[in-house]
Amino acid sequence: NHLHSKLKLVSDYDIIKNIFIRGKLSKTLTKKLKGILRILKKPIAVRSSGLFEDSMMQPFAGIFATYLLPNSHSDFTIRLKQITDAIKLVFASVYSEVARGYVEAVNYKIEEEKMAIVIQEVVGKQYGDYFYPHFSGVASSYNFYPIAHMKPEEGYANIAVGLGKYVVDGEKSFRFSPKYPDIEAFSTKDLFKNSQTYFYAINLKEREMNLLNSDEEGLIKLEISQAEKDGTLKHMTSVYDYENNRIVPGIHKQGPRIINFANILKHNYIPLSKALQVILEVGQEAIGSPVEIEFAVDLDKDDDYKSSLYILQIKPFLGNSDDYSINLENENKDKQLLFTVNALGNGLIDTIYDLIYVDIDAFDKSKTLEMVKEIEILNAKMIKENNQYVLIGPGRWGTRDPWIGIPVNWPQISMAKIIVETSLVNFPLDASSGSHFFHNVTSADVGYLSIQQEMSTEFINWDILSKQNVVEETKFFKHIKFPKPLTVKMDGKQRIAIISYND
Repeated sequence: NHLHSKLKLVSDYDIIKNIFIRGKLSKTLTKKLKGILRILKKPIAVRSSGLFEDSMMQPFAGIFATYLLPNSHSDFTIRLKQITDAIKLVFASVYSEVARGYVEAVNYKIEEEKMAIVIQEVVGKQYGDYFYPHFSGVASSYNFYPIAHMKPEEGYANIAVGLGKYVVDGEKSFRFSPKYPDIEAFSTKDLFKNSQTYFYAINLKEREMNLLNSDEEGLIKLEISQAEKDGTLKHMTSVYDYENNRIVPGIHKQGPRIINFANILKHNYIPLSKALQVILEVGQEAIGSPVEIEFAVDLDKDDDYKSSLYILQIKPFLGNSDDYSINLENENKDKQLLFTVNALGNGLIDTIYDLIYVDIDAFDKSKTLEMVKEIEILNAKMIKENNQYVLIGPGRWGTRDPWIGIPVNWPQISMAKIIVETSLVNFPLDASSGSHFFHNVTSADVGYLSIQQEMSTEFINWDILSKQNVVEETKFFKHIKFPKPLTVKMDGKQRIAIISYND
């Protein structure tokens, strides 16, 4: 379609998408698509497989668009147009603002990107006008937040009812260790408060869709009660008995529902934990590094009385594994800006002068979307100056839920070499996080520190920060610069991190 010359003159993504939509697919490909649409009767996923996205050296996740299509319209020509439009728009997403941001952040040339399109049948079943799997999830062979006697290299998984978009976007999914599936990481009240309340399904209602509007055009967001009406919740739900402050597995009692997968993880209705352990182990051995997988599960039993686990994607999961050790007895506590025993990252960094933090006096959890715009502008200035910085803010960075953190994507904070998340009074550090965001942070070898300030050992010295030279102050952020570089120490084995300042 000779698009390269046109694209050099255009930066507006909406215009670019229209240019791609007006392009034509070859007659051979269109003929093949007609053939496959006559065979595929289920909803389909149209997704990317790019060199940049799937690189063994620096893999990134969720950069390019994925379209989930109902594939249910009675008019064959409309179904064909939907899949051809989706293919064109996945290619167009190479030029989205998010993709361009990643490309700039890792000094990659967009012209070098090569992309294939993958078409997959969506896992799941039809329930009235909706289509979805019993549950979906992400599992990684490295755990950012081990608790109790868990080790980081034992991995973790996040699962949720319905389509996996809910998990990768960082909603309130259920997190567990495949090695210790029966360990409860949270109190009864926290489980109740953080339980999944809605899920994503594919909307099968016959209608024409304009995929230019959004890559979510084929989806619908449903209350979790809809899944109970569909009869899909019984093995994934418990009931909160508030009178006795306890959780009762199953849905036979009346009361608030908690999505905690008790019948699967504690009572082994299916051997999910063991299966994930095997897949992660085999994947890591084959690829030669920690891996991340996306999967979906159909709980309905076949003739052999077995449910089905579908592996949708596997990718390398890279992080800095060099050994670095901290001896706390040798550390000067008076010079410490912060200390945490919940850190991801490893090594010594002594080249950072800049620190950007959310002004805790100005923080308002209802204004996190405004904060995204401010930090994006500040980060753009740091890109121009080629200055890395330490970033501190309340709640989860990279979540899609603006009420539990600041919903940035990674390019918007790409010059942050150290990212710190912290709890505040009346703003706890929620356990939910988007797997794509964390995948990209670790692939870029960024230190990620989590500080629960209510814990006696962890702290941020806000007084020291308030006394530094302010380079720029916005409504919600302060950018400060230290006269001498900070010393950042991260011990990956002990998961300890210390940031100290120097006179």
